[in-house]
Amino acid sequence: MKILVIYTYPNHKSLNYAFLQEVIKGSKENPNIKELQILDLYEEDFDPLLVFHENKRRRDMYREPSLEKYRNQIIWADKIVFVYPIWWGRPPSMLMGYIDQLFASNFAYKDKKGLFPEGLLKGKSVVCISTMKGPTKYPLLWLNNAHKVLMKKALFNYVGIKKVKFFEFGNMESPKGRQTKKLEKVYQYFKKVEM
Repeated sequence: MKILVIYTYPNHKSLNYAFLQEVIKGSKENPNIKELQILDLYEEDFDPLLVFHENKRRRDMYREPSLEKYRNQIIWADKIVFVYPIWWGRPPSMLMGYIDQLFASNFAYKDKKGLFPEGLLKGKSVVCISTMKGPTKYPLLWLNNAHKVLMKKALFNYVGIKKVKFFEFGNMESPKGRQTKKLEKVYQYFKKVEM
């Protein structure tokens, strides 16, 4: 199994970075994982700004030369892991800008007759590891599960990825947030995970 980890947090002295380290540590100890790539969007200085004009059309984004490296990473990966905070009930704009540009028509999906397109990323799986200041149940109880609906149904299922796992960790700024236990949970998952 080949894993691509997309890390989206601007600080390497953070809890999100600690979760990234547990993903790496567990993956290196898992005999099912043969290769691991890390994409740190902030360190990469990824430009999340979506630009269109008469010479740069959205329908041609699937062949944009500046995004070829990132498309190749997605094609290469069997499992894509996202590590990010939840800000204002959703992933950060840096990650959403990456998604807007990479999960493009004719790369991630293809329009066809009928209500839904054909997902072109079938066979891959996704893990979302997200942290938030508020309580763990906040997205479910106050936001009607908007984060999971956005990521699973509006994005991953749309492009053909059916297997999506979530680790949503709340109360992460609280001394009672059980951060060590949650870090261990992520480590153990990646140490044992199969496709």
